[in-house]
Amino acid sequence: MQAVTSRPLPMALFALASLLPLALFGAGVVWGGWWGMAGLVYMTLLAALLDQINGLFLGDAPEGAEFPAADALLVVLAVGALALMPAAVWAVAGESGLSAGVRVAVFVGAGLWLGQVANPAAHELIHRPGRGLFRLGALVYCWLLFGHHTSAHRLVHHRHAASAEDPNTARSGEGYYAFLIRAWSGSFRRGWAAEDALRARGKASLQKNALHPYAVYIGVAGLCLVLGYAIAGIWGALAWAGLAAHAQSQLMLSDYVQHYGLTRAVNADGRLEPVSARHSWNAPHWFSSAFMLNAPRHSDHHAHPARPYPALRLPEAEEAPHLPWPLPLACMIALYPPLWKRAIRPHLRRWQ
Repeated sequence: MQAVTSRPLPMALFALASLLPLALFGAGVVWGGWWGMAGLVYMTLLAALLDQINGLFLGDAPEGAEFPAADALLVVLAVGALALMPAAVWAVAGESGLSAGVRVAVFVGAGLWLGQVANPAAHELIHRPGRGLFRLGALVYCWLLFGHHTSAHRLVHHRHAASAEDPNTARSGEGYYAFLIRAWSGSFRRGWAAEDALRARGKASLQKNALHPYAVYIGVAGLCLVLGYAIAGIWGALAWAGLAAHAQSQLMLSDYVQHYGLTRAVNADGRLEPVSARHSWNAPHWFSSAFMLNAPRHSDHHAHPARPYPALRLPEAEEAPHLPWPLPLACMIALYPPLWKRAIRPHLRRWQ
């Protein structure tokens, strides 16, 4: 029995869990009816129920194991995200013939998939060493009108996580909505400043006289809104912006939950202590880990940013904070700050 429950997540499960809802949303865009509802049910009710089956796939991949299909799945998910956004805009705001209920289901469900599946895929891509994979991940973030996250996540968050210097680390007692405003604007500014500093030192991947990354982020975002307008007029542009905001909120909720209240100590020399497993919340729930590409194994990602997602390791509960709920459910609780603060307080106290 122990040999079964300690197995790592197989690549087939990552692929099935993350791609099936994409297929359901595609069917919903084309045929409407219950297909559109099915994707939303998958991302919410079914995922929550399956996560309650405890003890599955809690093991770690063998050290040094290789996953040749891992990057291929990331590419498929990224291309799927690039296709889903305009399709969902047409379904929601265009002359799709869908009922009002199905349009709402497609909007809510597609936004959840873009935030909870496409975002982890893009996140993995911007950490991959290949320039082509990196640019594909950046394009997905631009598609979500969130291109600056490409810079802010790598250059700011990974350096300053669990400290006051990181806009995307939530402070103990800080509600999600106050965090959202502070983190979005702060990461935009800090990411821009970090890119400027790289260019000033001549360490940017592009030449100093080449296009600034933020010019690309903002320019592609503008083109996306133009594409939304071309699909369904002003309502299409608004639908694109709305879907992007919905997807961004999933990412910001994950950031809020995964570092909430955890802080790194300042050493005598004024430097922050190194990031360790105790500076990120983790979730040991198998199904949400599968469709979120092991994003809930957050401590190991900070320790090894280049480690591919199937190889991320789950720390023991004695070594790192574990959420008592699956990550998507924790994010839902965080939407009501008083409930979140009461619920997480006893679990946080041990790690403060």
